[in-house]
Amino acid sequence: MTYEEIVYDVVDSVGTITLNRPARLNAFTPRMMFEMIDAFDQVDADDEVRAVIVTGAGRGFCAGADLGSGAETFNYEQRTDRAANVQTEDISRIRDGGGRVTLRIFECLKPVIAAINGPAVGVGATMTLPMDIRLGALGAKMGFVFARRGLVPEACSSFFLPKVVGLSTALEWTFSGRVFPIEDAHEAGLVRSVHAPDDLLPAARALAAEIAANTSAVSVAATRQLLWRMAGADHPMEAHKIDSRLIWQLGKGADVAEGVMSFVEKRPAEFTMRPSADLPDVMPWWTEREFE
Repeated sequence: MTYEEIVYDVVDSVGTITLNRPARLNAFTPRMMFEMIDAFDQVDADDEVRAVIVTGAGRGFCAGADLGSGAETFNYEQRTDRAANVQTEDISRIRDGGGRVTLRIFECLKPVIAAINGPAVGVGATMTLPMDIRLGALGAKMGFVFARRGLVPEACSSFFLPKVVGLSTALEWTFSGRVFPIEDAHEAGLVRSVHAPDDLLPAARALAAEIAANTSAVSVAATRQLLWRMAGADHPMEAHKIDSRLIWQLGKGADVAEGVMSFVEKRPAEFTMRPSADLPDVMPWWTEREFE
């Protein structure tokens, strides 16, 4: 796929997806949705990519949906760029674009790090929720502004946001629709750390590099799915069943042998197993969800 609204590159086993509409503060469009989904497909397909960073070009991360269509922005029946996706006689087939992106991120096999370099509002905020670690720049702001636009939270954020910050904070932010400084996001646990603007990407890259240099790609892929999917489990027995099976299967593999011996021999590990070919047979242990 030819990218027009994002840039995707890989350096030293770390992929970077840069939202690239700086003149519009990287406002989200249907094309950006398709490009982001494709980029995450590339991330998962490439065993050389060990982690991925998502950031924005220019002074914004993502200012939310592009409001260039004015009052008809969310009236998809009137949008020529949306009409092909709308089945007005069957509302059950209508899909929110932000949700398609967050679901794809949720399914990713690699760690996803958000480097929030500027305003992250609306879908610009909700798309970060299924990302694993969020870093922010001084001066950046976030906002779940939907109630101030007459909408409801989208991009599956009613699932993700309470899990990340707790129900009370999630409700306060979505009820008020206020835009708040990145320090508030940090205090609430939404953002892991706040950095000077010039230090943001280096900090994100250092974190990604630490993961890439020291861990088994298969172990990380299984761990990511285990923790995210168990966040919705109804009993710890579900985690016990699955982690028991994963440990049993991985324990027979080359990466566990290497991990143990490298520790015993006090040397760096050289893991060889690949997510594209060597995931445990128990994955997926979940039932894939279809859009209905």
